Amino acid sequence: MPPSLPHIRALLTGYLDRNPGERTALRPLLDALEAGGDPTGRAVLPGHVTCSAVVIDRDRRVLHIRHKASGDQLLCPGGHVEADDDTLLAAALREAVEEAGLPPSCLVLTPEFQGRPIDVDVHEIGPSPAKGEEAHQHYDFRFVFYLADDAPELALQAEEVAGAVWLPVEEVSSPTLRGKLTASALDGAIVPLNASAILHDGRGRYLLHLRDADKPGIWAPGCWELLGGGREPQDQSLRETIVRELSEEAGLTVGGLEPYAVESVIGTDQTRVPIEIFSGCWDGDPAQLQLTEGVMLAWVRPDQFPHMTMLPATRELLERHAAEQPAPAAGPAPPVETTSAKAPTGTVPHVVGVHLYLERDGKVLLGLRHPDSAYAGGFWHVLAGHCEAEAATACLVREAREEAGLVFDPADVDLVHTVHMREHPSDPPRIQLFFRARHWEGAPKRRERDKCLRWEWWSAKDLPEQLVPYTRAAIEGIRAGRPFTELGWTR
Repeated sequence: MPPSLPHIRALLTGYLDRNPGERTALRPLLDALEAGGDPTGRAVLPGHVTCSAVVIDRDRRVLHIRHKASGDQLLCPGGHVEADDDTLLAAALREAVEEAGLPPSCLVLTPEFQGRPIDVDVHEIGPSPAKGEEAHQHYDFRFVFYLADDAPELALQAEEVAGAVWLPVEEVSSPTLRGKLTASALDGAIVPLNASAILHDGRGRYLLHLRDADKPGIWAPGCWELLGGGREPQDQSLRETIVRELSEEAGLTVGGLEPYAVESVIGTDQTRVPIEIFSGCWDGDPAQLQLTEGVMLAWVRPDQFPHMTMLPATRELLERHAAEQPAPAAGPAPPVETTSAKAPTGTVPHVVGVHLYLERDGKVLLGLRHPDSAYAGGFWHVLAGHCEAEAATACLVREAREEAGLVFDPADVDLVHTVHMREHPSDPPRIQLFFRARHWEGAPKRRERDKCLRWEWWSAKDLPEQLVPYTRAAIEGIRAGRPFTELGWTR
């Protein structure tokens, strides 16, 4: 859908706060916004919004193209807003792709303007009898980007573009844009806008943040990520940014943070976002932190990275950092993973499984396991997973996110049934914990296609015949109010 009126109004209001002398020229657009009409439609008269991309390279030159429709005038890539442009910035980025072949991933927002327009130019468009258009005005929102060093060669749209040239700032064709660029410090040098922290305990574990999912505009939804965020105006440096972000997001204070690397990711607007990565050591209990964003924090070992929902760039960064760390110093292992104490004679380790029991209107959520699944292929089963070196409820939250895209707070689950079982005499004994979630977010999605064919809600009174036996026993126990079941044991 086209950009919303509040979005356009916010951009224009912010622009006029920085350029109050242009309020008179932009008064008709302000009035149109107040009237509630859509100012982005190309048929809207006497004027409507257009968008342009101001692309600056390392030599402080600005990309201009020869628009055939304008009589081969040299202009920045730009044009009308389309119905699929959800923001004005998105419209400018689309024009850069269509007219010059520059994908958003090779464009970087500037620290000075970020997603705000550097210029809103008002210019007259003459009548076009061939198009049935009267004379009107364009309110051109111009967004500025730096060109990445590895950007591809220009690929001009032959139907609309006759050529391209990079002009020094002093020769930019638009007088209003030229004046603002000349007065600015924009030089094409790409610098990080965000800061993140690799936090480890010195014994091989990394503190990772499970981000929210299904929230509009969130970056890396449902993924395990580093803590961090964007630079704010009050931050004197990116070190101040990461210190502030750690405190705001998790109540964390970490001493000795050191710059580690500068990496780039693709932001929610698909532009490239350079991030300064800091590294620091912290050895505490994530469960005691006051998390204000996301789902949870957890210690994770590198051998778990391939099995987690994580952006490839994040995984590669963490694996590189882990490979550079010295072997963990001799000494006691973390309490959660200790194996130093000898178990009493005859003790047999048990495998712990966690299971999510979701009931809605008398129906239970079940997944049909892939025929090639290592366990129970072709059978229905509740969402489940094996505990690693983690709390059972933390494992449940992780598995729900990774398998089905479901989100809930560990505090919103209750243990409703336990199955102590052994399927075969040669198998290790297992403790299967079934938790009921009181509240959750999201609808079940098939996120692990090699394990699950589909999710369905089944009547608890009419369960499928091909149901994992201990799952059936647990569901029947839950509905009968029994807390415990034993299976496969000889008395």
